[in-house]
Amino acid sequence: MQNGLSVLSWPLLAAGGVAFLVAVMLVMTQHWHGHLSMDSIYGVQKFHTEPTPRVGGIAIVSGVLAGLALAPPGPQYLLGPLLLAGTPAFAFGLVEDLTKGVSVRTRLLATMACGVLGWFITGQSITDANVPGLDWLLGFTVLSVAFTAFAVGGIANAINIIDGFNGLSAGTVIVILGGFCIMAAGQGDADLARVSLILAAAMLGFGLVNWPLGKIFLGDGGAYFIGFAIAWMAVLLLARHPGVSAWAPMLACGYPILEVFFSIARRRRRGRSPGDADRMHLHSLVKRRVVRALLPHASRLVRNSVTGAIMWVAALLPAAIAVSWSTRTPVLVLGFAACALLYSVVYTRLTQFRWCVRPATLQIRRPASITLRHSAAEKK
Repeated sequence: MQNGLSVLSWPLLAAGGVAFLVAVMLVMTQHWHGHLSMDSIYGVQKFHTEPTPRVGGIAIVSGVLAGLALAPPGPQYLLGPLLLAGTPAFAFGLVEDLTKGVSVRTRLLATMACGVLGWFITGQSITDANVPGLDWLLGFTVLSVAFTAFAVGGIANAINIIDGFNGLSAGTVIVILGGFCIMAAGQGDADLARVSLILAAAMLGFGLVNWPLGKIFLGDGGAYFIGFAIAWMAVLLLARHPGVSAWAPMLACGYPILEVFFSIARRRRRGRSPGDADRMHLHSLVKRRVVRALLPHASRLVRNSVTGAIMWVAALLPAAIAVSWSTRTPVLVLGFAACALLYSVVYTRLTQFRWCVRPATLQIRRPASITLRHSAAEKK
């Protein structure tokens, strides 16, 4: 038992420790690279109060490499291809972090290419989605690989979308990977469970510098790489354990996936491109409508960090359902529907100021007090 614990602990310590140290070094040396790596305070989705390095992906990838170096052969066999296949996502994202010149479409295509590269290296792709009709189509290799690339790109983009407040992405990713670890362990797959923990440890090392003080940000390189890693872990979980429903890993990623769906619906209803930035994400509303009311005199830094911590609950609920019923598709489908309904109800409350159900609330309704003040001002 002791030998088993030591085999497990050293890769985790290496992944978390190296990620933490590299993140600290990036913060301490920002006067050297800050002219390239700093994230300014100006922009639609900027909530921080001072320029901050947005190259946390370097720390995460460094931590995962350290974990790979000390991992047993089984996890190495899974983690090595993941790192290799995830290189385009990390590289294109990092170039965007440093140059601010890579389009969203280019980064998304690079991440989708990671899914194709992962299939080319391992031969693994999604062949069963537990959806009648679609499962038959996924029996064709070309369609299976294309669907895998689409799913990989979607999840990676979802992680990037929720990267808004200190600790939000880091905590959400750790919850998701924890869910994957439990599901893999429940299937007797110790190697896949260890890979999940190594990835989570690297994210934790970065997270300790990101939350609560917000000294470094994930950046596009980190978001797209860890997003791909999560998606590929889902692919491996389904490929290695056919008994696990495809809805289980999707529900484990429920919070970021729902954020993407609702954001697309909201922007299309308003006649805007799905790729346009705005401040109407659920986490943005929680900060403005909930955290500001709870902490009216707190600094912006404190509010940012508290918002990130509160939103971990949004990640925990769907992940808990996925872990509890990972092999029961009907329950998982109902669970996904319930989480979507809950998201809609809460979102509606925060935007319409009343409890009701309007999927993907699309128009902002001001409180009566604000409307009256505006009317009075206009009359004057």
